[in-house]
Amino acid sequence: MSSHTVDWSALRAPGTEAPAAVGRRERRKLATRQLLVDTAVEMFLERGFDTVTVVEIARVCGVSPTTVFNHFPTKESLVLDLPPGLLAGLRAALADPGTPPVQAMLHVLAGELDNLITWLEAQDDQVWAAAAVQRFEAMVRDTPALRAHHRNMLARMTDATRDVLARRAGLTPGDPEPQIAAVALVGLWSVQVDSSCKHLDGLRSPAEVRDAVTAEVRRAAQLLATGLAAFAT
Repeated sequence: MSSHTVDWSALRAPGTEAPAAVGRRERRKLATRQLLVDTAVEMFLERGFDTVTVVEIARVCGVSPTTVFNHFPTKESLVLDLPPGLLAGLRAALADPGTPPVQAMLHVLAGELDNLITWLEAQDDQVWAAAAVQRFEAMVRDTPALRAHHRNMLARMTDATRDVLARRAGLTPGDPEPQIAAVALVGLWSVQVDSSCKHLDGLRSPAEVRDAVTAEVRRAAQLLATGLAAFAT
């Protein structure tokens, strides 16, 4: 998994091979981790998240269940992850006193969108790629355990955002201003996911998807900018 929340490389067109892990010391660890993600996502999409067990994933991958949990703390984290790198990047972007909070969040979201677009551009069949992302998002949306896991991820991001904004404004995290500002800013994350699903119709090019999603996220951000423009400055 990379520093973003979804490892899109786990979605592979039939007949394509996973890229080889690079590096010496981490080669085996990275290869095992990627194998677990690829296998889990494929099994989840084929049979449903709830019907596949970690024991089954481990058996198909030729490892023990303990190995799976050494790489991923929960079954849900095989699908969605919130690594320290993302939270650290979010905190750093929001802590910059020269960048308004809305602009900082837009920068972070642009990086997340870049991850998806880069994966799309690497696919030979754009219709398949769009359908694969739609299936993945539908699985997350329709699976209670994954929805709960996603909400937990957003809650952790909201807490991190609230704490940084409170420090910038000389307030405490319990004050109402950083609380509501954090909820609003992290809400842009959901706007981007929904917009991505809407525009991934298999007809638009990756560049067109990027432009359409970026425009809609910025429309939503504009509504926040007026209320948050004077906050934490």
